[in-house]
Formats: sequence, structure tokens, C-alpha cells
Amino acid sequence: MDIRIGVTQAAREISLEQADDERDATKAKVEAALSGAVDVLWLVDKKGRTIGVPSAKIAYVEIGSVEGDRRIGFGG
Repeated sequence: MDIRIGVTQAAREISLEQADDERDATKAKVEAALSGAVDVLWLVDKKGRTIGVPSAKIAYVEIGSVEGDRRIGFGG
């Protein structure tokens, strides 16, 4: 699944991919960060990289669908 995180006062968003089976765990981590339970949202992508975002700076989080839904080309 694709995850995009908007950060306040930053022109670019953070994009990463995670395994589809981590959707529920990722949602729980995002909810904890937005509620103030944790100071930093830590996520690990498919390549094993660890990404940390200060909870106070998160503007939005978009969790995409499974990869099978992607369309390639100009078709609608």
C-alpha cells in the first residue's frame, strides 16, 4: 500500500510503500500520533528504511489502496 504524509511548512509530502498486511497497524500508529499519545510517528517501508515524522508537524495522512488497483496508461 502507498502512504503519503503531508508535513506542515514543507512543500513536499513524504511518500512510502508498505506491505498490504500492515494497514491496521499503520492506522493505529497514525491515530496514536495524531491524538498526541506519541511524539514521533515511526514507519518502516518495504525497503527497510525507517521514517520518523514529528506528530505536531503532520498535516494529513493518506493511506492508499492495495497495489492491484493501480492503472497504467491513458485509459480511464
